[in-house]
Amino acid sequence: MMTAVWLEKHRPQWERLRELTKQAQNHGLRRMSAADLRELAVLYRQATADLARLRQEPDAELYSAPLNALLAGAHAWVYAGRPARKRDPWRFYRDIYPRVFRSCRGCILLAAGMLLLGAIVGAVAARQNSGFIRSMTPPNVRAAIRRHRMWTTSVVAVSPEASSGIMTNNLTVSFLAYAFGIGAGVGTFYLMFFNGLLLGVIGVACAQHGISLALWSFVAPHGVLELPAICIAGGAGLRLAQGFLFPGQLPRGRSLARAGYESTRLLLGVVPMLFLAGIIEAFISPQPWPVILKFSIAAVLGSAEILYFHGLWAE
Repeated sequence: MMTAVWLEKHRPQWERLRELTKQAQNHGLRRMSAADLRELAVLYRQATADLARLRQEPDAELYSAPLNALLAGAHAWVYAGRPARKRDPWRFYRDIYPRVFRSCRGCILLAAGMLLLGAIVGAVAARQNSGFIRSMTPPNVRAAIRRHRMWTTSVVAVSPEASSGIMTNNLTVSFLAYAFGIGAGVGTFYLMFFNGLLLGVIGVACAQHGISLALWSFVAPHGVLELPAICIAGGAGLRLAQGFLFPGQLPRGRSLARAGYESTRLLLGVVPMLFLAGIIEAFISPQPWPVILKFSIAAVLGSAEILYFHGLWAE
């Protein structure tokens, strides 16, 4: 016999299927996110099994008829024939990636908050204890700061090699921030906090020796890309952790698979950002150019990022 508990458990899934079907009817499949399309297919299969169960109950016509009508409407969209299309990286980065970014915005902001917290803690600790600066900075960096000089001036002479090394290092940090998400996000939180800690310590050390302007004019042109990219990678790791820790109504394995798919796509956007940041850090940031020019480059790149991630370029 059909129980009220069974009906109450499955009715929200039917309503969600109805919402997704209506969304497909109003806007088409191409306007739906990949997550919604997968959910539509999963809910359709579940509702089909529910209808088979209802038809076995002689007194369930009140529920089986509307569900049958719902499935009839959803069928056309679940099994809609779509021509095979080659993968288009340009379309992914132009149209899809900004939506992926916005859908994971909460995790990205959490990662950025951990980076900022580390920077604040590092700055406070460095101001209160000069020994903390010595323990957190390499000897060559401390020696350059004591001479009131930036330790990056030698980069110009070996720009191609430096660019390759910078890209490799930044990609390593980003992929680690993502991979550590599988451990409930603990490693991701630590990595974001530690990188922020280093940033805070270096900032205070340079301020104490009067080279703050030199530091931030060096950081600004590439940092406006590099720091958001690392935060996005951290957000990808936290999205992975979220899928494992908070599966919601989904089975944990399916929730983790879904989070893995979304976080991997989120990580893909980091690669071109770090590639460009590595070139700028090696060829532009160390140049003895006017400070206003370097900050102007950062402002242009930052504005372009905001427009891109809000999807304004695609409109």
